[in-house]
Amino acid sequence: MARMIVDCAIYRDGRRVEGPKDYSDALAFARAAGEDSFVWIGLFEPTTEELDTVSEEFGLHPLAVEDAVLARQRPKLESYQDSLFMALKTIDYHPGGHAVTTGEVMIFLGDGYVMTVRHGRESPLSSLRANLEQHPEILGYGPSAVLHSVCDTVVDHYVDVAASLMSDLDDLEAAVFAPGRPSSDTAGRIYGFKRQLVTVRKATAPLLEPMLGLARGDMPFIRAEALPYLRNVADHLARTNDQVEGMDRLLSDILSANLAQVSVQQNNDMRKISAWAALAAVPTMIAGIYGMNFEHMPELRQPWGYPGVLALMAVVCLVLHRVFKKHDWL
Repeated sequence: MARMIVDCAIYRDGRRVEGPKDYSDALAFARAAGEDSFVWIGLFEPTTEELDTVSEEFGLHPLAVEDAVLARQRPKLESYQDSLFMALKTIDYHPGGHAVTTGEVMIFLGDGYVMTVRHGRESPLSSLRANLEQHPEILGYGPSAVLHSVCDTVVDHYVDVAASLMSDLDDLEAAVFAPGRPSSDTAGRIYGFKRQLVTVRKATAPLLEPMLGLARGDMPFIRAEALPYLRNVADHLARTNDQVEGMDRLLSDILSANLAQVSVQQNNDMRKISAWAALAAVPTMIAGIYGMNFEHMPELRQPWGYPGVLALMAVVCLVLHRVFKKHDWL
């Protein structure tokens, strides 16, 4: 059990206070202390048995517990009789490897407690508790402040990831439209980038509706003082979604442009091949004619006939070369 519990602390007026270490006793202590106290328990990748034990003490709904254990949930917000459950996806971007990795955070809110359940090693929430404890005026608003801070941290990281993706997309766009022959792996790079955007969209797009639901103030256990801040988070999320959608459309346009470039290059290659084939066809035709065993051939008996035919081949090839060059076929 200790392995999954990252931290369990009691807060009164926004300040961490001494109290029972056991989460069950801590919850009873916080509820007995009054409305200005709550317990915050943080869990990391709990098993079904471990979370079932905790859920019995906190009265969590079994469907929400199942979602918190299995993870791989679509971002959502659900209200139960005794608790509020929210699921979010965390994302991280590694520009060097062009890979987006995801994790998940589940939040339970109820009477006198807030519980966060994390899945995935890479999470922007690792220092959240320590940062909040430096601002007791924020923690003084209770579990609502923790919920807002988690959502705000996750969405702010979305903004950072979107900015990194946009920077790399600018580099990719410059490479696609750079002078010279299109690279053979450009389409693969564009497609790979598009897959990373799909991963980001699965995290950001479905979260907007739950955030708007929180900001409207029609959910239990959310203090009215937190609503303006939740609306601000929803606004940042909406702008991030717009940015991701814009990048996706731009990638589609870049892919179309790359395919057009490849098609044009292939047409140029075929045109050049055809031009060189035409240049080779003229001397081949003349040599083929003079290679036939006929007795009466033009200038066949003349001493200058052989060099004359060679000169004719050279002149015709030179004229064709100049014509093709003028029309940019060579």
